[in-house]
Amino acid sequence: PVIDLVLCHGDFLNAHREYVHENKSVRGFGSYGDILIRDRKMYVVPTPYALTLETTQRRTLILPAELAIDDDRLEPVGRLVRIEANQLVTGYDFDLTTNTITPHYTMNPTAGRPHPFVAYQSRGQASRTVKLASAPELLDETVEEPSE
Repeated sequence: PVIDLVLCHGDFLNAHREYVHENKSVRGFGSYGDILIRDRKMYVVPTPYALTLETTQRRTLILPAELAIDDDRLEPVGRLVRIEANQLVTGYDFDLTTNTITPHYTMNPTAGRPHPFVAYQSRGQASRTVKLASAPELLDETVEEPSE
């Protein structure tokens, strides 16, 4: 049996779609200068379970509000609004000698923009109101001032 499952629209995790990922590399690393370093980005997105409350032990569908569905098998159980952050990471530097990564920020031109979503669950489940969990805090990170 399925104990819990959340299907969510990609915009619930990230509303920006413009970025096109490319792997890059640089040669010349190592004592003989013949090692290739590959920059293969890894994106760690919070799960819908980390972003919401009342989705465990339930089957939940989260869609943008404008994609409202009309299906008698599902009922809306929560209205969720994600708000765009004040700043965006636009790059980073990695120092191979100290193993430190330094992010570069810029102001988000769409900061504060709300993105409304609706959470649906199967009709007949004991209804609980799905809500957003509190925003995660930056842990052990130094946030530099945004560059223009």
